Amino acid sequence: MPRFSVIVPAYQVQAYLHECLESVLSQSCPDLELIVVDDCSPDACGAIIDEFAARDARVRPVHLPQNVGLGPARNAGVAHASGDYLLFLDADDTFTPHALRSIADRLKETGDPEVLVFDYARTYWTGEAVRNQVARQLTEQGPAPFRLEDRPGLLRLLMVAWNKAYRREFIEEKGFVFPPGYYEDTPWTYPVLMTAESIATLDRVCVHYRQRRQGSILRTTSERHFDVFEQYDRVFAQLDERPELARWRPALFHRMVHHLAIVYSRRDRLPHGSRADFMRRARAHYRRYRTPGAPLPPSLPASLERGNPHRCRIQHVLIRFGLHRTYRTLQLASALHRATVRAAGGLLRGLRSAALRCHYRVQRCLPLRADRAVFTAYDGRGHSCNPGALESAFRDLAPHIRTAWIARPEYHHTIPPGTRRLVPGTAAYWAALARSAYLVSNTDFDHRLVKRRGQVLIQTGQGTPLGHIGLDLQERPAAARGRDFAGLLRGVDQWDYVLSANRHTTLIHERVHPGRYTTLEYGNPRNDVFRTATAADVTRLRASLGIPEGTVAILYAPAHRDYRRSQRRSLDLERIVRRLGPRFVVLTRSHHAYAAPPAGTCGRVLDVSDHPSVQSLCLASDALVTDYSSLMFDYAGLDRPIVIHADDWEAYEAARGTYFDLRSFPPGAVARGEDELIDIFATGHWRGSRSAQLRSAFRERFCAYDDGRAGERVVRRVVLGESDLPPVVPPAERRPVPSAVASMAREPLATIPLPTGTAVVADSA
Repeated sequence: MPRFSVIVPAYQVQAYLHECLESVLSQSCPDLELIVVDDCSPDACGAIIDEFAARDARVRPVHLPQNVGLGPARNAGVAHASGDYLLFLDADDTFTPHALRSIADRLKETGDPEVLVFDYARTYWTGEAVRNQVARQLTEQGPAPFRLEDRPGLLRLLMVAWNKAYRREFIEEKGFVFPPGYYEDTPWTYPVLMTAESIATLDRVCVHYRQRRQGSILRTTSERHFDVFEQYDRVFAQLDERPELARWRPALFHRMVHHLAIVYSRRDRLPHGSRADFMRRARAHYRRYRTPGAPLPPSLPASLERGNPHRCRIQHVLIRFGLHRTYRTLQLASALHRATVRAAGGLLRGLRSAALRCHYRVQRCLPLRADRAVFTAYDGRGHSCNPGALESAFRDLAPHIRTAWIARPEYHHTIPPGTRRLVPGTAAYWAALARSAYLVSNTDFDHRLVKRRGQVLIQTGQGTPLGHIGLDLQERPAAARGRDFAGLLRGVDQWDYVLSANRHTTLIHERVHPGRYTTLEYGNPRNDVFRTATAADVTRLRASLGIPEGTVAILYAPAHRDYRRSQRRSLDLERIVRRLGPRFVVLTRSHHAYAAPPAGTCGRVLDVSDHPSVQSLCLASDALVTDYSSLMFDYAGLDRPIVIHADDWEAYEAARGTYFDLRSFPPGAVARGEDELIDIFATGHWRGSRSAQLRSAFRERFCAYDDGRAGERVVRRVVLGESDLPPVVPPAERRPVPSAVASMAREPLATIPLPTGTAVVADSA
């Protein structure tokens, strides 16, 4: 008897079926049977299913003699299932890597509940993956398993069958089946959740829900969308048959109203001329199933309302009275309003742009202000990186210089008190660029900037490069992404000073950014805090991040992948912390180039992508796990363990190009896969003597100037005009900031169970 029976109905999905089935069969938890139901599909689905069955004994093909629809096809799959748990997967969707392993672990942790609810992410043709916006309902905090009464917020989730695992005995005992027609998930999911005596949640994306441009049922215009009424008839009939479920009637009534409003308002569902009839039937259902005395909810969750707090009440009023023409009038009025706002906005933006250009020209004619300095980082992000450290050094060592920081409004909270806040594109922004004597950034300023005589532009860079930068990207189209190299050189011609952390960086910068600037090989100012922080600071930072006392905090910071459109986490962090045990937590930080991280806070995996200071995260952590991020060069200055996860080095090197082979000169242990990474931590090799030797050599080469006074040297040289600068303290003589595990015994964590077949790496000590 397998642990899981995965049921996949297939109908006209030949283009997606291979990927779907491969995502199941390639799971790291192989204890499964894959039941694929060919719903008499007219395309090649049947042949594809037979091909998979011929090569993998876990595949059980079921060919139906006639097309019956999604619900009955699932029922046919359930009839052939023999696993402990049932999972459903649509044939155009996929499981995420290690999803079944995580589900199996969570089921074991919670005592094999009747239903386990997990998360999903919508995936688009662009490669973007957007996680379910009400994922907070899946928190694993609190007692588990539980009943729906304890977590009624689960009703806010998308009511589909494929985001849950069901104990097969429970389904058979209660006689749950899928009905025919569209929206077949509705009369299945609600009764299952309301009936289950034990429910658990898994706060992890286990399914990628493909958003097809065309061809999906919900985007097909058809009279069959009227099936939604019969499906809710079935839901309320089950409530009538089981009086103990009557308490859920008000909640289901409100969910029905919202669902009907969604079907009615979507342009691609109901055929032309059928909306009035749909509204009449919706009004009848409203009156039939409304519970007397049930109050209207003040609002639905913001994620369902698109940010409009009054949307729910409007839906209720319009459907209650069947106001089809009113509903259509409001929709047309809303569309007209949006079009008018867009047109007026375009005109105003044009006028504003012209006015700002004129304002900038006028400001450039006024005298420079020698006591003003403007800073920015990452094209308008918050107070961070080398510009942030230099801004602090300006205030400490040159208090006569008034500083300002350019950032988008959502990052203004990161700017320290006493520093002027500037919003990009405003009049104050252009005035500051025109009249400030010092301009400091780690990227290029606005391409419309005209550098004036007397202005000093300091380019701080973004750290020590491992991957190719500058002109070296001309032969790397995946990494260059259409970069304007002529524009790059125009920006270089404006630089007066360029900061460098080490000789390696200096030699590369002067070749790939050829110009007349002066290189200041003084170290990275952003790392000065590594020398000035105290043990008390580390304790405070860990408490603010929610890191439990006595645990080992691993900072996971992957690099940007030029050969991918979106971020895909190559490590199953939840599995890693489960294998390593309660002594470990992971702080995961996605690269700022990605719009949304692929993970959220989940148990002992904490998403810190929005934290304003990566240096604070370094101080709070006990070890760094990265692949090819330049953060490793900074972290080495802390003299704390670093582990490199180089599972796709060849692909990264081919797309980006690298300046040296990291595997031959690493700052610590190197793992080429997830199990090997777990092994390195489980055996203690991550902080063994060999790792310390590698880190020491790495520090000597790349951290020669990171002694805590890099920012001071820059300000004294550039602003104060001093030539006698503070001497550099060699790496061997620097006082390290103690980490939380500095006082822990150095014994290997031998009690941690290793993955099957994993070899133990002995430490040289």
